[in-house]
Amino acid sequence: MRSEKIAEILLRIGAVTLRPNKPFRYASGILSPIYTDNRLLMGYPKERKRIIKAMRDVIKENNIKAEFISGTAVGAIPHAAWLADLMKIPMVYVRSEKKEHGKENLVEGFIKQGAKVVNVEDLISTGGSALATIEALRNAGFIANDCVAIFTYEMKKASENFKNAGISFYPLTTFSTVVKVAKEKGYLSEKEVLIAKEWNADPENWGKRFGFEV
Repeated sequence: MRSEKIAEILLRIGAVTLRPNKPFRYASGILSPIYTDNRLLMGYPKERKRIIKAMRDVIKENNIKAEFISGTAVGAIPHAAWLADLMKIPMVYVRSEKKEHGKENLVEGFIKQGAKVVNVEDLISTGGSALATIEALRNAGFIANDCVAIFTYEMKKASENFKNAGISFYPLTTFSTVVKVAKEKGYLSEKEVLIAKEWNADPENWGKRFGFEV
């Protein structure tokens, strides 16, 4: 199954690291049993090719009309570029904020009014960056209603955000799948799986609940 194969790739190359008994602290202050760095795919040509082909297949299988591919700066830019190249269509990328010089662009690249664009994300947590990118694309004149991502933490807030913004979301693999595959491959014990599974339902309080902070 595609989702399991993608999860196995991410775990094997270290793009996803699970550490339930020694959690990571995010910039937001939240403690988490998982850390994701899909930039590592840049160093694995064979694996990244499989993932980009999977993105293309998801677009085709769901009959999504893609005239452009977009990527959120900076993490999703290489993935968006590879996908656009594979599909032989134009690409743009969206900055986190406008440039303070020149044309002060937020969306970089050739813009075609009314063109349908599929946005690429390397990781979805709450969906905030994806929403900002979609909004920028829409404001620039694109029709932007679809988002493809390598991986999602499956947070409830993300689902709500996408639904409210009218965005169809297509992740290649998910938090629950990664945890399942990690157990099957021996990365996690049964106890660690139980601890990890509780995280994305209530990430803000997970650390306190399991005694990692007071």
